[in-house]
Amino acid sequence: MEMWSWALACYRVDMSDAARKVPGVMDVAEFLAWDAPSGSLWQLVDGEPQAMAPASRTHNTLQGELGRLIGNHLVEQEKNCTVVPNAGTIPRIRADANFRIPDLAVTCSDYEQEEYDVSEPVLMVEVLSPTNKTETWTNVWAYTTIPTVREILILHSVRVRAELLRRDAEGQWPERPVVIEDGTLELASIGFSVELRSVYRGTRLTRGQR
Repeated sequence: MEMWSWALACYRVDMSDAARKVPGVMDVAEFLAWDAPSGSLWQLVDGEPQAMAPASRTHNTLQGELGRLIGNHLVEQEKNCTVVPNAGTIPRIRADANFRIPDLAVTCSDYEQEEYDVSEPVLMVEVLSPTNKTETWTNVWAYTTIPTVREILILHSVRVRAELLRRDAEGQWPERPVVIEDGTLELASIGFSVELRSVYRGTRLTRGQR
């Protein structure tokens, strides 16, 4: 308990320090050149730097497990695609003022020079936590403006539940996501399918706890 109190105190100091150093409105180029305070992951939302809240153990486990499953699938299928955690992405709308950070992104494009935003992502994944609902759904809306994105997956971190948005044949997004609480999760954008509960392996949610 003492160790946790010490870590929390350090985090509060870091965040307080970060608040003093955060500049005002900036564009993407300025954001990428900015020496952000340590202790948090930052994204740019409509020109304003935004510190992302620390993720829970379940959140991190979901991100890691799905990333592993997708990565293994891409290797096994010999697909020229890559799964990227905490991938920087730039939406099409207000592209000069936004640099969003999904939990996972999959891209099938190559790159010759180093880049900080993932080129031509086809799949975006967010893990939804009680503390990041507004941030997550705001990011989801931004991802729908990226022309190459075909699917957006939202995994819940408080129960076994997924919401999936997929473009139709005309390239339009549905009004509501498909809700999956049992059975198979299928990601057509990368030809991937898995039992949803397998994604939650290692979390408290698959051990009968709620």
